[in-house]
Amino acid sequence: MRIAVYPGSFDPITNGHLDIIERAAELFDRLIVAIAKNPLKKPLFTLEERLDMLRETLKFYPNIEIDSFDGLTVNYLKAKNAQVIIRGLRAISDFENEFMMALTNKKLVPRVETIFLMTRAEYSFISSSAVKEVAMYGGCLKGLVPEYVELKLREKFRKEGC
Repeated sequence: MRIAVYPGSFDPITNGHLDIIERAAELFDRLIVAIAKNPLKKPLFTLEERLDMLRETLKFYPNIEIDSFDGLTVNYLKAKNAQVIIRGLRAISDFENEFMMALTNKKLVPRVETIFLMTRAEYSFISSSAVKEVAMYGGCLKGLVPEYVELKLREKFRKEGC
Protein backbone atom coordinates (compact mmCIF):
# COMPACT_ATOMS: atom_id res chain seq x y z
CA MET A 1 0.00 0.00 0.00
CA ARG A 2 1.37 3.38 -1.02
CA ILE A 3 0.86 5.88 1.82
CA ALA A 4 1.66 9.60 1.62
CA VAL A 5 1.48 12.36 4.21
CA TYR A 6 0.58 15.95 3.41
CA PRO A 7 1.73 17.90 6.50
CA GLY A 8 0.93 21.53 7.20
CA SER A 9 -0.52 23.98 9.67
CA PHE A 10 -3.77 24.36 7.68
CA ASP A 11 -4.65 27.56 9.53
CA PRO A 12 -7.03 27.45 7.71
CA ILE A 13 -7.21 25.02 4.80
CA THR A 14 -7.50 26.94 1.51
CA ASN A 15 -8.62 25.98 -1.98
CA GLY A 16 -4.93 25.80 -2.87
CA HIS A 17 -4.44 23.12 -0.19
CA LEU A 18 -7.57 21.38 -1.40
CA ASP A 19 -6.23 21.31 -4.97
CA ILE A 20 -3.04 19.58 -3.79
CA ILE A 21 -4.99 17.17 -1.55
CA GLU A 22 -7.40 16.10 -4.29
CA ARG A 23 -4.59 15.44 -6.75
CA ALA A 24 -2.40 13.62 -4.20
CA ALA A 25 -5.34 11.44 -3.14
CA GLU A 26 -5.55 10.16 -6.72
CA LEU A 27 -1.88 9.16 -6.68
CA PHE A 28 -1.81 7.15 -3.44
CA ASP A 29 -3.80 4.37 -1.82
CA ARG A 30 -3.99 6.42 1.36
CA LEU A 31 -3.27 10.09 1.98
CA ILE A 32 -2.86 11.36 5.52
CA VAL A 33 -3.50 15.08 5.85
CA ALA A 34 -1.75 15.89 9.10
CA ILE A 35 -1.60 19.09 11.08
CA ALA A 36 1.93 19.67 12.32
CA LYS A 37 1.88 21.16 15.80
CA ASN A 38 4.45 23.94 15.64
CA PRO A 39 5.08 25.68 18.97
CA LEU A 40 6.76 28.59 17.13
CA LYS A 41 3.56 29.50 15.26
CA LYS A 42 0.58 31.30 16.77
CA PRO A 43 -2.38 29.89 14.84
CA LEU A 44 -5.70 31.71 14.53
CA PHE A 45 -7.62 28.45 14.95
CA THR A 46 -7.06 25.88 17.68
CA LEU A 47 -5.86 22.42 16.75
CA GLU A 48 -9.38 21.06 17.30
CA GLU A 49 -10.90 23.75 15.06
CA ARG A 50 -8.42 22.99 12.30
CA LEU A 51 -9.05 19.25 12.60
CA ASP A 52 -12.79 19.95 12.40
CA MET A 53 -12.38 22.05 9.23
CA LEU A 54 -10.26 19.33 7.62
CA ARG A 55 -12.72 16.58 8.57
CA GLU A 56 -15.70 18.52 7.25
CA THR A 57 -13.96 19.59 4.03
CA LEU A 58 -12.52 16.16 3.25
CA LYS A 59 -15.30 13.88 4.49
CA PHE A 60 -16.20 12.64 1.01
CA TYR A 61 -12.72 11.29 0.24
CA PRO A 62 -12.59 7.63 1.33
CA ASN A 63 -8.80 7.27 1.13
CA ILE A 64 -7.98 10.39 3.16
CA GLU A 65 -7.21 10.27 6.87
CA ILE A 66 -7.05 13.39 9.06
CA ASP A 67 -4.53 13.52 11.90
CA SER A 68 -2.10 15.73 13.81
CA PHE A 69 1.40 15.20 15.10
CA ASP A 70 4.22 16.66 17.16
CA GLY A 71 7.87 16.55 16.22
CA LEU A 72 9.69 15.70 13.03
CA THR A 73 7.63 14.87 9.97
CA VAL A 74 9.92 11.96 9.06
CA ASN A 75 9.33 10.36 12.48
CA TYR A 76 5.60 10.69 11.92
CA LEU A 77 5.97 9.03 8.49
CA LYS A 78 7.85 6.12 10.05
CA ALA A 79 5.12 5.68 12.68
CA LYS A 80 2.45 5.64 9.93
CA ASN A 81 4.49 3.39 7.61
CA ALA A 82 4.30 6.10 4.96
CA GLN A 83 6.87 6.50 2.21
CA VAL A 84 6.14 9.94 0.76
CA ILE A 85 5.80 13.54 1.94
CA ILE A 86 3.57 15.70 -0.25
CA ARG A 87 4.44 19.38 -0.50
CA GLY A 88 2.61 22.02 -2.48
CA LEU A 89 4.38 24.77 -4.37
CA ARG A 90 2.70 28.05 -5.34
CA ALA A 91 5.61 29.94 -6.80
CA ILE A 92 9.36 29.75 -7.31
CA SER A 93 9.79 31.56 -3.98
CA ASP A 94 8.39 28.47 -2.16
CA PHE A 95 10.89 26.15 -3.79
CA GLU A 96 14.12 27.06 -1.98
CA ASN A 97 12.76 26.45 1.52
CA GLU A 98 10.88 23.32 0.45
CA PHE A 99 13.98 21.97 -1.31
CA MET A 100 16.11 22.44 1.82
CA MET A 101 13.47 20.69 3.95
CA ALA A 102 13.28 17.80 1.49
CA LEU A 103 17.08 17.36 1.56
CA THR A 104 17.10 17.45 5.37
CA ASN A 105 14.30 14.86 5.54
CA LYS A 106 16.14 12.65 3.03
CA LYS A 107 19.29 12.85 5.15
CA LEU A 108 17.36 11.90 8.30
CA VAL A 109 15.42 9.03 6.68
CA PRO A 110 16.79 8.04 3.25
CA ARG A 111 13.76 5.88 2.30
CA VAL A 112 11.40 8.86 2.52
CA GLU A 113 10.70 10.71 -0.71
CA THR A 114 9.25 14.20 -1.11
CA ILE A 115 6.90 14.85 -4.00
CA PHE A 116 6.22 18.46 -4.98
CA LEU A 117 2.91 19.30 -6.60
CA MET A 118 2.42 22.68 -8.21
CA THR A 119 -0.91 24.22 -7.35
CA ARG A 120 -3.13 25.20 -10.25
CA ALA A 121 -2.50 28.72 -11.51
CA GLU A 122 -5.82 30.03 -10.21
CA TYR A 123 -4.75 29.16 -6.65
CA SER A 124 -1.12 30.24 -6.86
CA PHE A 125 -1.71 33.52 -5.01
CA ILE A 126 -3.71 32.01 -2.13
CA SER A 127 -2.07 31.62 1.27
CA SER A 128 -3.58 31.02 4.68
CA SER A 129 -2.13 34.35 5.81
CA ALA A 130 -3.77 36.26 2.96
CA VAL A 131 -7.08 34.49 3.57
CA LYS A 132 -7.02 35.45 7.26
CA GLU A 133 -6.33 39.07 6.38
CA VAL A 134 -9.16 39.17 3.85
CA ALA A 135 -11.51 37.65 6.44
CA MET A 136 -10.36 40.03 9.19
CA TYR A 137 -11.37 43.00 7.05
CA GLY A 138 -14.64 41.47 5.90
CA GLY A 139 -13.51 40.85 2.31
CA CYS A 140 -14.92 38.31 -0.10
CA LEU A 141 -13.62 34.78 0.49
CA LYS A 142 -15.46 33.11 -2.41
CA GLY A 143 -13.07 30.93 -4.36
CA LEU A 144 -10.35 31.18 -1.71
CA VAL A 145 -11.54 28.61 0.84
CA PRO A 146 -14.14 25.85 1.09
CA GLU A 147 -17.60 27.06 2.22
CA TYR A 148 -17.32 25.51 5.69
CA VAL A 149 -13.99 27.27 6.25
CA GLU A 150 -15.51 30.56 5.08
CA LEU A 151 -18.23 30.13 7.70
CA LYS A 152 -15.65 29.46 10.41
CA LEU A 153 -13.61 32.51 9.39
CA ARG A 154 -16.74 34.70 9.46
CA GLU A 155 -17.55 33.38 12.95
CA LYS A 156 -14.00 34.02 14.14
CA PHE A 157 -13.92 37.61 12.93
CA ARG A 158 -17.67 38.32 13.17
CA LYS A 159 -17.57 39.92 9.74
CA GLU A 160 -19.97 39.66 6.84
CA GLY A 161 -18.57 38.78 3.44
CA CYS A 162 -19.76 39.03 -0.14
